Amino acid sequence: DTSTTIYYLIRHAEKDRSDPTNKNPKLTTEGMQRAQNWAKYFDTIKIDQVFSTNYIRTMETASFTASEKNVMIELYDPKDLYNNDFKALTKGHNVLIVGHSDTTPKFANAILGENTYPNIDDAENGHLFIVTVTGDTKNVQLLTID
Repeated sequence: DTSTTIYYLIRHAEKDRSDPTNKNPKLTTEGMQRAQNWAKYFDTIKIDQVFSTNYIRTMETASFTASEKNVMIELYDPKDLYNNDFKALTKGHNVLIVGHSDTTPKFANAILGENTYPNIDDAENGHLFIVTVTGDTKNVQLLTID
C-alpha cells in the first residue's frame, strides 16, 4: 500500500492560568492569536481532518484551522492513541491533531512505534510534529513555530 498519511500534531495554545482550580480553561488572548497563526501556517497545506481532545483549550486551538479548511473538529480519546480505527479513519489523509504537553508527543511516539519524544515543556506551545506514514515507512519532522 503506497497511500501517504501525514499527521500534524500540535499542543493547544497558551491557556488561561488565572484560576488554578479550573481544569478546563480557555485560551488567553495570546493563545487565541497563536491559534489564528496556526490557521495561517496551514493555509497552503491540505488538511482533510482535524482532531482535538474534548477540552476548551484544544477545541479553541483547532477551531480556526478547522473553520478555514471547512472541516468539523472530531474528538479523540487521549487515553487511546493511534488505534486501528483511527488508522483506518485517517488513512491517506492530511490530519491535524491538537493535544496537550503529554498527549502530543505520546501520539507521535504511538504513530512511530517508538518512545522517542518526551513531554513538551509547559512553557512551549509552538512545537509541530509532522509524521508522514507511507506503507511501513515513517518519517518525522519536529519544528518550532513562533
